Formats: sequence, structure tokens, C-alpha cells
Amino acid sequence: MNASTKKIPIFFALCLVISSAFAVQKSRIIGGEQGWNDVARAEGVTTGVGRFGYECITLETNAHSVSASTDLHLTFDDNDIHDEAGHYTVVSNALTRIEDAVRGHGAAQSRGEQTGISLRGNTSALFGSKGMAGSFTIEFWLAPAVAENGETVLSWRSSRNTERYPQYQLITATFSHNHLEWNFSNVFAGYPGRDVTLAGITNVIPHRWARHTVSFDQETGLLEYRMDGRTEAVRFMTVSGHENDTVCEPVFGAVADLELCSDYTGKIDDVTIERRASLSEGLALYATGNETYRVNGGRFTTHPILVSRPATLDAVDALLSVPAQTDVRLYVRAGDNCWDWTDSYPAWREVSVGERLSGVTGQYFQVAAELLPDGGGTVAPSITQIELRYTEVPLPAAPFSVRAEPGDGCVTLSWNYSVDDTAGGYYVYYGNRSGEYLGRVAAEGASPVRAGNVTSLTLTGLQNGTMYYFAVSSYSRSDDRVIGQLSQEVYARPSARK
Repeated sequence: MNASTKKIPIFFALCLVISSAFAVQKSRIIGGEQGWNDVARAEGVTTGVGRFGYECITLETNAHSVSASTDLHLTFDDNDIHDEAGHYTVVSNALTRIEDAVRGHGAAQSRGEQTGISLRGNTSALFGSKGMAGSFTIEFWLAPAVAENGETVLSWRSSRNTERYPQYQLITATFSHNHLEWNFSNVFAGYPGRDVTLAGITNVIPHRWARHTVSFDQETGLLEYRMDGRTEAVRFMTVSGHENDTVCEPVFGAVADLELCSDYTGKIDDVTIERRASLSEGLALYATGNETYRVNGGRFTTHPILVSRPATLDAVDALLSVPAQTDVRLYVRAGDNCWDWTDSYPAWREVSVGERLSGVTGQYFQVAAELLPDGGGTVAPSITQIELRYTEVPLPAAPFSVRAEPGDGCVTLSWNYSVDDTAGGYYVYYGNRSGEYLGRVAAEGASPVRAGNVTSLTLTGLQNGTMYYFAVSSYSRSDDRVIGQLSQEVYARPSARK
């Protein structure tokens, strides 16, 4: 055996090793050290601290949402404290935003006398207009530091003119003997007696969150105070003080600001006023009662994630925290482009962590996750990191040898078949400058010209006397959009000479 024949198998083996080296498994990390910038949409979830101190995604605590009947909604979720319903402006604010929230991901801290927030309603607000007020519900969460006698959480002070004389009006919520009391003075027109007090019977425990709700129903006249959904006190605002009698409507006089936490030390969260009565069966403004998390959980979806070339998704790994009775469900989908994707197309596929996948292919991958709390809505799962493991279609090797033969207004290119068995055909590149294959004059088309699975191609319509430069690449048998590197450049100058 001569020297040349000994080199042939070594050459083929080397090319095959080079080709197979391109078919390595790759991965893409979402979350973890990289953060969650890939998340496009999220509902009912927020961020927290996960494994290894990285940012995780977990369920948002159960927060009230704004509806058509919402008069005021303060969430304290943002540094810019404002009314989510848009009916009140902040006149002054001395509250401090904190992360220790019972609803959403922010609350407010009040540190005592003259440290509250003052709100001014517009003409569509309950506390921004005069006249009949109708049904209403006022609700907030408190975690007082002490619950000292006389501490005031809510205060509205005004006056209204009657037929005889002006009357001072007020609505307050203050602490008395470890209970919260609601006081209404000259608010309900025609009610026998000027003052109405609803005093709680359950002790308010310092540093523990509790939900306080006062509600008036103009249909029945029921004025009710509840704590954590349990009835603490009721009064019927009727001419007789009993149910099934003429209702004494609330009538507001001069417009005055609403004060919160003007003399209160502790935390407050999710302040809401609704222009309707809340239900009296222990179910207030939250359809899920006292759960910390929404029982229907939350979901997030990433942007379509572009990989460098078409690939097959092999598996999805994740760093999860899944306490007992909670669950995390992962979904994936893929496609060659994402411009026509909708919420349901392409179809989502539910996957398990580490599951070996097949049939999920494309140049774009997208991930969605559902997080579900336990049945009581008190414990939530979290996701610290998601890893997509995928294999890209390998780049086929270029032909090893390319030749260019000039002719009259044409050049014939010829090459050997690629030694790479993943090659499915060839593209021919041409142009007038070395390394710049931007030609457009050939009758066969602009560069690159798809030659198919052949070993020669003649480009016609070229200009005699002009130097042209050429290169050939292979495209993948499994996907012709996957194009390998260019061959060594060759050149030729067409001529009419025989």
C-alpha cells in the first residue's frame, strides 16, 4: 500500500470527527444567575429569593384587583404610591414602603403621629363628592405594632347643612382596648341618634396581619364590620334600627380629604374602597377568603427564544421548590418562526423535569410555567431556574476541493461531494470581490445559487473580462436552512476566446 492510499482513511476519519463535533448538545438558562429577563408575560406571580440566593419566581400574594366598582385601591407594590383606580390623588405621604406584604409584593409602614397619607378624591370618588353615597365597602389589612388606645387608622372629617343647622360629620377607625372600632357621626340621614359605633370583639394581635372590612348595603340598611371575614358587629341603619324598615341613606357633606394612618404605628396593606356592599357570609372582596395565595395559582410565559440554528429540544431541567400539596407545571412549544404564534398556536406540550423529549423542533423555543399553591392557599412553590437542553442540527462540512473553469460569458464550478454524510446539497456563492459574494448577474440567480445535490454548476450571463470569485457550501440533509462553512475560494475570468 502506497503513501497516498494510507492517507485516505485518515482524512475521512478526520472529516467525520470534525462534522460530528458540531452536533453537540447545548443549553439555555432562564432565570438563575441570568435573571428572568426572558419572561414576556406573567399573571399572579412575583419574584423572591430562591435557591443559592438567586431570584426566583413564586406566587404573588392574594391581592384585590381593580374593577368598575372600585373607588380606591392602594397596593403599595411600587415606590410611587398611588390610587390604582384613578379616583384619588396623594396630597401628602409620610408612609414608608416595605417588602413585608400580605397582599402583592409591597406594604406600607407607619411610624406614629403625623406619619400617614392624605388622599383627595375627584368628583367621581366616594369621598370627593357631596350627596347620597349609596352602598360602600372599606377594607384594609393591618399589622399593628402595639394597637394602643386612640391610634387612628382611618379618618374622614367633614360637615353638612341640614334644615336646622350645620352638622359635623366623621368616619373613623380607631383602636380601643385591643379592638378596632368604627365610628360614624351624622352620616346616615334620618337615623335615630347621631353616632353609630361598630366595635370589634376579637383582639387585634400586634405584628400579625388581619383584614378589616366595613360594609354598608343601601338595599337592606345593613352596616357590618368584619375581621378576617368573621362578623364582629352589625347595625341596621333604618328609621327603627331594625331590618325590614326604611333605610337611612348615607349623605356626605362638604368635600374633605381622607386620612390614613395619621396616628398609627404599624403596617398597612391593600387599602380598598368599593362602591358596593360586600357579601356578608364571611366572603369579602376576595373570592378566595383568607388564603395567602390565589388557589388558582399563577402563570408566566417567556419570549420565543431564538437559537442559532434549527434544533431539537432534548429535555427541560429546573431548580424548583415544590412543598407538599403544591405543584409546578412546565410547558414548551417550538417552531421555525414565531411571527404567527398565538396563545394556543403552536400547541403547548406539558413536560416533566428531566423527561427525554422528541418531536419538539425548530429555531424558536418558548416555555410557560404554572405555579399552584396547596389547597388552603397558604404555601406556594417557586422556580429558581429553567434549563433548556437541545441539540442543534449539525453544520455539514464544505466540499474539500473546488475548481473554476472559465468560458464565454460563463464559469463552470465543479467540486467533490462533501465527506460529511449530513450534507444534502450545495450552494454556490459568487461576486466581483474576494470574500464578498454579492453577485446578482448570473442567469441562474443571485448569490448564493442553490445547486442541489450535484457536483457541478455552470453560471451563465457573466461579463467577459471581469474577474469573479466563488465558494461552495453544503446545506444540511435534514434542514436546508442549516448551511455549513464556505469552501476555499476559487476565481475565474470569463472570456470569448476558445
